[in-house]
Amino acid sequence: MKHITKRWFWAAGIRAARTMAQTALATVGTAAVLQQVDWLAVGSSALLAAILSLLTSLGGLPEVDN
Repeated sequence: MKHITKRWFWAAGIRAARTMAQTALATVGTAAVLQQVDWLAVGSSALLAAILSLLTSLGGLPEVDN
């Protein structure tokens, strides 16, 4: 595994937050069309997306790579 630094954590955190927000918006948008928003499902989907984003970032981040 590459050297993980403060900068890596910052970049990976930003990516995870963006991914989480995008997933939440997509889930709410889909549920709103169906007239039912299950907030537990929205939250769990968004959290899972953030975790998967962090795991993907372990492979490397262009923002941090020299």
